[in-house]
Amino acid sequence: IKSDSTEITKNVVLISVESLSAEFMAMYGNKDNVTPFLDSLSKESLIFPNTFANGRQSIHGMSSVLAGIPSLKDAFTSSPYSNQKIQSIVSVTNELGYETSFYHGAPNGSMGFQGFANILGFKDYFGKTEYNNDKDFDGIWAIWDEPFLQYFAKNVGKSNKPFMATVFTASSHHPFKIPVQYEGKFKKGFVEMHEPIQYADYALKKYFETARKQPWYENTIFAIIPDHTTVDYYPYYQQKITHHRIPIIFYSANKTLIPQGHSAVLGQQIDLFPTLADLMGYQKPFRSWGRSLMSTIADETPRAYVTNAQFYQLMQGNYTYVLDPNGEVVGVYAIDDYNLSKNLKDAQGNNEEIKKGIADMRAFIQDYNDRIINDKLK
Repeated sequence: IKSDSTEITKNVVLISVESLSAEFMAMYGNKDNVTPFLDSLSKESLIFPNTFANGRQSIHGMSSVLAGIPSLKDAFTSSPYSNQKIQSIVSVTNELGYETSFYHGAPNGSMGFQGFANILGFKDYFGKTEYNNDKDFDGIWAIWDEPFLQYFAKNVGKSNKPFMATVFTASSHHPFKIPVQYEGKFKKGFVEMHEPIQYADYALKKYFETARKQPWYENTIFAIIPDHTTVDYYPYYQQKITHHRIPIIFYSANKTLIPQGHSAVLGQQIDLFPTLADLMGYQKPFRSWGRSLMSTIADETPRAYVTNAQFYQLMQGNYTYVLDPNGEVVGVYAIDDYNLSKNLKDAQGNNEEIKKGIADMRAFIQDYNDRIINDKLK
């Protein structure tokens, strides 16, 4: 595909599923069948199962997924530096002349979504106000996923222009409710989240049934990714690193738009923006701390910033590096030591890979702070 922007016409639908931890899905070994639709869709998709969330809350996921900006100690979106021009999948598709829209069924203005959507440059925002039917409100968070996703499916793509549309679901969230008419339809499972995540999966199934009938469906790339993870049941996911493991799924009914299969490459939420740009055929330079998950460029190192509220954590190569907010090394661990139980910081001597990993993490922290503070995100 040539870099001439007028030749890029693939639609993009980005679905961020509230709290979709990896442990819910069969491809991660779950035998409880809580995401039967997503499990079936993954068999026809491009899947990246060795991927991790860059933050802990929905607003962290929004900046990571759309703009390739992870949250370190604090959320970028609620910082005093968020109101600046930001290069993102939104700016890229706006540049290409796409219609761009953001959908979230919560009351408009809640959670900071509408404000940040405006900063990113979405041309349209659709929330609870635009949905305009409070009988479908769950009473706490948002419009129930099933009706809101139906609204989403029918409301996009009405013009002749290509579009990039993003929806953040809401129902798979504390206090773990489902609509009254579905009580008894889904099994309770081992944790309270199992019932609402089954409802969210069912709502996605119904969404795709409607989307398939739309004229834009065959020319659309779908990306499905969580905003963050949630409570864990299985001991494997209760570890410090694997708690943040997430699925990333790319699907298209048109098999010429994306390849199919599984890739074990290490990745993270902030890789979604450059991967979508890659799948679209966009070839101009852009800013992102992530990388295309399909990249074969030698100096684009696969990595994941799996940070928490206290430390910076980088997975890269054979090790996980843990640094404090001042950039001092707290620990170095084998990449498969997911609970960070055996600190190798003082036992590796003159290990060049470890030296480089620490330097890379410090360089990222420095570049991150410089770009955010000094208005260099465009």
